[in-house]
Amino acid sequence: MSDTVEERIARVTFDDRGLVAAVIQQWDTREVHMLGWMDAEALRRTLTSGRVTFWSRSRQEYWRKGDTSGHIQLVRGARLDCDGDTVLVEVEQVGAACHTGDRTCFDADDLQPVEGPQP
Repeated sequence: MSDTVEERIARVTFDDRGLVAAVIQQWDTREVHMLGWMDAEALRRTLTSGRVTFWSRSRQEYWRKGDTSGHIQLVRGARLDCDGDTVLVEVEQVGAACHTGDRTCFDADDLQPVEGPQP
């Protein structure tokens, strides 16, 4: 790919708050670790630094995953979905991804459907 980082970011459809959902996935096992939010600058930092950076909606500041916990996310790839409104970031997760200490944020509450798929 010969596009510049700015050209890649320009393809993203940010919401009315200037944010895009970022799904964080283990690059080799495809396990989904978490979902976070990025603005253009957080995405720029993620694509250029090799570490995942998010925009904290509650604290209104950038946070780089693992700076306080040591549980870092090393970027192995990034893709934009077909609508341009979700980023998939493939990472090598070092330690837990969830603030609870779990490997993934999706271990806590199983919403198993009551019935199987309908034809």
